[in-house]
Amino acid sequence: MLISLHYSIDHTIKYNTLNGVVMNLKTGVYALISMMGLSALSFQVNANTDYIKIIKDKKVIADAVRIDDLDQLQLFLKNQQGQTYKKFAAVQKEHKKCQISFAMNAGMYHPNFAPVGLYIEQGKQQTELNQQKNKFGNFFMQPNGVVAWNNKQAVIKTTEQYLKSNFKARYATQSGPMLLINGEINPIFVKNSDSLKVRNGVGIKNNQLYFVISRGKINFYNFADIFKSQLKTDQALYLDGSISSAFIPQVKRHDQNYDLGPMFIYSEAKNCDD
Repeated sequence: MLISLHYSIDHTIKYNTLNGVVMNLKTGVYALISMMGLSALSFQVNANTDYIKIIKDKKVIADAVRIDDLDQLQLFLKNQQGQTYKKFAAVQKEHKKCQISFAMNAGMYHPNFAPVGLYIEQGKQQTELNQQKNKFGNFFMQPNGVVAWNNKQAVIKTTEQYLKSNFKARYATQSGPMLLINGEINPIFVKNSDSLKVRNGVGIKNNQLYFVISRGKINFYNFADIFKSQLKTDQALYLDGSISSAFIPQVKRHDQNYDLGPMFIYSEAKNCDD
């Protein structure tokens, strides 16, 4: 099995709707919401980032980070010598002036670490939009999509929507499949799946990006439902499975088991490219 493409078709399962509770320690406000047997606990990490625990049956099943300061979020793939970073620590080592406070793998890649689809870094397109369909692997499950942003706006769109949008991206990465489309779970997911993997993805709401990584193995439908029922995002995109990795210091999470291709890096310093 290739690290990047994960040549398996995932199916999913639905669970009963129960009442849950969201507690925001930043505001001290409690709110009852309807969600699929899940609850969330969030608290402020710094002025522009919230960490959110995803809880089911009193157990933390995933970690989420909300980001709204887009000019501090970047993509990294290769260093100035043209070598792939592969590890979050390698980015920090080369950019010593930047204090990384969040990192996550950012989409699927080939064995040589080249992105499978569109990849834009610092406004420069390095890989073109992949419009292929009817091929095997999660990336090609339809619709797939793109997460892109500049200093003021972020978008998550299907590949076809992004092609027509003329969005001025400073950063963009393509992956698939879409988890949520207009607030609804991708209908291609089969609900009775026993295909379980550690997974990560990204959602969007109110121009804020929500990055989620599971703590254990989960199927596609239940993972997508975190974005729908708990985080209430509008669109969400699957990033990868099995190799899913994150650096979240607030919960002492620093996944280092796999060499990675593109990486999301959020730094306290703006434009972390010195």
